[in-house]
Amino acid sequence: MAYKVKKNSHRLRKALIIFVIIVAVVGVGALLVVRRIYTENLRAVTPDVHTQVVVAIPAGSSLNQIAQILKTKQVIRADWAFKQYVRSHELGDKLKAGTYRLYSDENVGTIANFLVAGKVAVDLFTILPGQRIDQIRKTFIDAGFTAADVDKALDANNYAGHAALVDKPAAASLEGYLYPDSFQRTADTSPTTIVVQSLDEMASYLTADLRSAYAAENLTTYQAITLASIVEREVASQEDRATAAQVFLTRIKQGMRLQSDVTVIYGMALAGKDTSIVDTSFASPYNTFLHDGLPVGPISNVTKSGLQAVAHPSSTDYLYFVAGDGSDYGKTYFSKTIAEHQAAVAAHCKTCAQQ
Repeated sequence: MAYKVKKNSHRLRKALIIFVIIVAVVGVGALLVVRRIYTENLRAVTPDVHTQVVVAIPAGSSLNQIAQILKTKQVIRADWAFKQYVRSHELGDKLKAGTYRLYSDENVGTIANFLVAGKVAVDLFTILPGQRIDQIRKTFIDAGFTAADVDKALDANNYAGHAALVDKPAAASLEGYLYPDSFQRTADTSPTTIVVQSLDEMASYLTADLRSAYAAENLTTYQAITLASIVEREVASQEDRATAAQVFLTRIKQGMRLQSDVTVIYGMALAGKDTSIVDTSFASPYNTFLHDGLPVGPISNVTKSGLQAVAHPSSTDYLYFVAGDGSDYGKTYFSKTIAEHQAAVAAHCKTCAQQ
């Protein structure tokens, strides 16, 4: 009888050991599985695809809320994994509010570090040279600003008294006055802020000396900006702009029409017409084939070189010029007579010849 008890006790002990071993193995296995799942969920959502996602973290957001926002924006695989990572690295009270530019191929560690560092989105908003104000408006809207905010920002009445606009006719728009440059933009930057910065830069170039030089050419500052915008659009080479300005100023003094294609194009663009072929007979107050002198206002924004070209035109006596559109694209050919000009057009402007 005693032998059976000892034998049964031995069997029970053996079974218990086996059970403990099984539980331990299952437990270790489960931990390994959980660890693998956790590690997998720390990986980037799309490791091989670089997709940009703008994520706004409101001030006062809790860790749960931040994790949910990131999951909703699909920049993390699992909110619980993100929260576990943040807690295990003691980052919970270090995450900063703001708007972030994140990417789908960034892992949780990288995203968490961005939020800890407060690397909020900073962009460069670029106004290109030679752009009409309607093109600049589209650039703003394409950058994510609302049409209502952009239209408000582009209302010239909001900037009465600005140094850049002191010579602008009251009814004129900001056409020609938005200086082309790249401006830093954060998540909180408004289009009005960018417009003010652009106008400030324009004002810095419209110096007293420059205005005096315009007056010496019998031009108001507004007329000078108008002429500079034509020069900008007509001549690609900055070196040639002073000579192009001389051509236009000489034609004005001699009572000749400017006959500038780019003024025709501007009028056609305003009317929504196809500008691939220049119709010099198109009725528009900007058409300098039909009207004497300068058009009624600028046809694009301007750069420093365009402003300087009008203030300090070349000491030449050309009356014509044409830009090459073939292998010599960008080179400008100046002429003193109509015969020389026609020869230059035939030789260097294939598109002009076709039209």
